[in-house]
Amino acid sequence: MTRLIDLRLGLFLAALFAVTVLAPLATTLPSTSALNLPSYLIPLMGKYLCYALLAVALDLCWGYAGILSLGHGAFFALGGYAMGMHLMREIGARGVYANPELPDFMVFLGWTELPWFWYGFDMFWFAAVMALLVPGLLAFVFGWFAFRSRVSGVYLSIITQALTFALLLAFFRNDMGFGGNNGLTDFRDVLGFSLSAPSTRIALFMLTAVALAGCMLLARAITISKAGKVLVAVRDAESRTRFLGYRVESYSVFVFTVSAMMAGLAGALYVPQVGIINPGEFAPANSIEIVVWVALGGRGTLVGAAIGALVVVALKSWLTATFPDLWLFALGGLFILVTLALPNGLLGLLDRLKPRQAKPAAEVSA
Repeated sequence: MTRLIDLRLGLFLAALFAVTVLAPLATTLPSTSALNLPSYLIPLMGKYLCYALLAVALDLCWGYAGILSLGHGAFFALGGYAMGMHLMREIGARGVYANPELPDFMVFLGWTELPWFWYGFDMFWFAAVMALLVPGLLAFVFGWFAFRSRVSGVYLSIITQALTFALLLAFFRNDMGFGGNNGLTDFRDVLGFSLSAPSTRIALFMLTAVALAGCMLLARAITISKAGKVLVAVRDAESRTRFLGYRVESYSVFVFTVSAMMAGLAGALYVPQVGIINPGEFAPANSIEIVVWVALGGRGTLVGAAIGALVVVALKSWLTATFPDLWLFALGGLFILVTLALPNGLLGLLDRLKPRQAKPAAEVSA
């Protein structure tokens, strides 16, 4: 029986645990120490881990089921908006307009009462459930119609991107009740703890690390199960799997929904650490970038997807600060590099570099 934690996953989880423990400790060291870590880097590292979780979510459905979604940025953004709505309700009367019910942007736009879909978001548990339920429900409904209609391949990818673009246009409208172009921002606290406090930032960073580890274990459990074997069969030979009697659309809907919920969780953890959520997160280019993360790290490996996300976003942070005009060229270069030279990603390259074991003499003579 395949183990839940293989060597790669074990090494990644061990490294993640070490970073999660050591990074907060490094912020307490004297500023003169070479090992000191500036406290402002903690939210940045938490943001990177959110992206790694998003990459794992996409790899689950693309790497193992062959569902190339160009709309996972939408699920990520929906989870972020759910958490952002709660954080806006948490502000209450401390806003600029001191309205205990309406967020500042609603008062500015002339709203007189809270929209019905904002009710319940004053409770953290409700917002947390919605951050999972809304992306999951959208993915379930979309997948139900798409997979039952046997839409697949490039057509499915185009439809998912069209869905993302439609949500982008909708959330840009002021009358949607989500802040329009500016989105949701100016968050103050969560569960009574100030978001600007170092202890809160560390707690969110550690929570994100735990969520990443948990989702990787969940994804690994799915992929090594019988359902996971069927998903791989669907990816490699959908028609043959269907002829064997499997309900292909049911498996596809299942993995697509679970993947969307993981993306929503990543978005919910992303917002309090970044401090803003706006319609720009729905941009189709964001979803395409997620595909680059997974492809660079290694499709169908989970660990590779997380590593690919961390490498690309770290490179993006460096290039946009140092050579801002080169970032898009670098991203395009990475895509070409993966396509031509690294079809199996960075982890595939490591496998190729490993020394091959010599075959037994008996096998050679045979």
